[in-house]
Amino acid sequence: MTSKALSDRFDTSGERFSDDLRLRLRRAISWVERAERENNDVDAAFVFYWIAFNAMYASDHADGYERAESESRNRFLGNVVELDRDNRMQPIIWQRLAEPIRLLVNNRYVFQPFWKHYNLVDGYDDWAERFERSKEIAATALAQRDTLATLRIVFDRLYVLRNQLLHGGATWNGSVNRRQVQDGALTMAFLSPLFIMLMMDNPSVSWGPPHYPPDGRQQH
Repeated sequence: MTSKALSDRFDTSGERFSDDLRLRLRRAISWVERAERENNDVDAAFVFYWIAFNAMYASDHADGYERAESESRNRFLGNVVELDRDNRMQPIIWQRLAEPIRLLVNNRYVFQPFWKHYNLVDGYDDWAERFERSKEIAATALAQRDTLATLRIVFDRLYVLRNQLLHGGATWNGSVNRRQVQDGALTMAFLSPLFIMLMMDNPSVSWGPPHYPPDGRQQH
């Protein structure tokens, strides 16, 4: 599903959407379109796809940002999985993305407790045990084709990758850990448009108020 197809669908169905949903969709589609231009820059592609994803689900958090962000993300993933009544995600996850997902799940460099321990944060000496448990949970979810459990684990990993890139924790086009960026960009390229389509297919669902709505609900 390309941004052009999403945009055409948006243009023909926009009157069915609430102001909040219209704003989320317009923003998300614009960033998917920008990400699609980055055929030779997976760092940029991943960042743009993540902005599109953020546009779909994010809302303001007064405090406890990291926990609230995770809760919002998991709630959104639960919604799109429930709404995927035709099981459009399954061939994407279990066929096209099976190998990238397996590599992401087994990559300690996108496992947050590893970095907590590395940065000497108390309470993470057992990061290796946590990592093994996480991989076991992921293996079970993959074996049982549990879409929601798989997506939540994958997006936990992708959120660490997002932080590495956006907070200056990686070198652009660096030679270290290239594979995780490539796998992350590919995963987002397949899933982001599908998430947008599911949102458009379900305009009556409340996706919540978006970040930074423009004054007077003008186009932004």
